[in-house]
Amino acid sequence: MSHAPSTGRFASATSVTRTGAGTYAGAVEPGWDIAGNANGGYLLAIGARSLLEATGRTDPVSVTGHFLSPGRPGPVSSVTRVLKTGRRFSDGFALVEAGDRPLLSVLGTFGDLVDSPADVLVDGSPPALPPPDECVRMDTDRGAPPFMGNVELRLHPDDAGFASGAKSGIPRVTGWFRLLDGETVDTVALLCAADAFPPTIFNADLPLAWTPTVEFTAHVRARPEPGWLRCRFTTRFITSGFLEEDGELWDVTGRLVAQSRQLALVPRPAPAA
Repeated sequence: MSHAPSTGRFASATSVTRTGAGTYAGAVEPGWDIAGNANGGYLLAIGARSLLEATGRTDPVSVTGHFLSPGRPGPVSSVTRVLKTGRRFSDGFALVEAGDRPLLSVLGTFGDLVDSPADVLVDGSPPALPPPDECVRMDTDRGAPPFMGNVELRLHPDDAGFASGAKSGIPRVTGWFRLLDGETVDTVALLCAADAFPPTIFNADLPLAWTPTVEFTAHVRARPEPGWLRCRFTTRFITSGFLEEDGELWDVTGRLVAQSRQLALVPRPAPAA
């Protein structure tokens, strides 16, 4: 069975076309970048699309990406290898490249989440957020990176102070996420949503600078119902030049639909003039 992605701006910008046995072509589209480099979750989604096609499954379940070099606008290729095919899940590997330059390696498990079992234990709850209209919109007209012009992101006012120099001091970011033009957030788009928010340490006593991701893992629990996602991202340890960022994504029904963890580098202070 071939995976049929949803339609819309995000689906088009992450689509891939089969070019041979286990090989796919796609593109890093302009406007999906942070300071010139493609958003990591967006790039991971391209790799996941190719593995969904290669495995014939419909949903990512667990996806890990190692970022090898920045993604810039232009054509990319994905070379995939299906490692195992079972009754419920398939496992595969993909290498996403721009010409001869490797961008991202992806290892994942893929399945079908259309009939997810009922929840048994949920020791947590969605973040308490004001309505979206009362939250702070990340707007490119106000200096947000180009990526923010392709999604709709609204931050809890308590977590948006970094934009005006009033950091909360707590390495946490919470807020709302959805795609533009009513596009449905499918399970691949959850990979992008999990990496869409400003780094948690923007609210800590550290420089506001690029925070390169070394490794990113997403666990997809269920297909979200249409509508806004409530999202929470926190950091507990900033040590040895690294930090972790843990994410939770909840749909409009209050169901946990995805979790994430990424390892990133602590931003370095700008060199003295």
